[in-house]
Amino acid sequence: MFKRYPQNINDITNQFMREYSLEVPLLERRLVASWKDVMPAAEPYTESVEIRNQTLWVKISSPALRNDLLMKRTELTQLLNNKVGANIINDIRFF
Repeated sequence: MFKRYPQNINDITNQFMREYSLEVPLLERRLVASWKDVMPAAEPYTESVEIRNQTLWVKISSPALRNDLLMKRTELTQLLNNKVGANIINDIRFF
């Protein structure tokens, strides 16, 4: 006889992700992918986006745009973290 304990598939997936430490890397990938959704005007000038040590590093080819984004750094950090639903990054660096 089988013992059945019905569980929600979402709960099982989340438990698996936590057990194998895959939750943070997945959220980091989602945050990097959401850069173009949050900043569609900056996408043509964006050369690379990556996360290192809870800092988002964005390479921007336009110096004027880089300066404008630098002034909105904290606002962008909050927008990106809200988009993912977790506090993944603490800072954004533009180079």
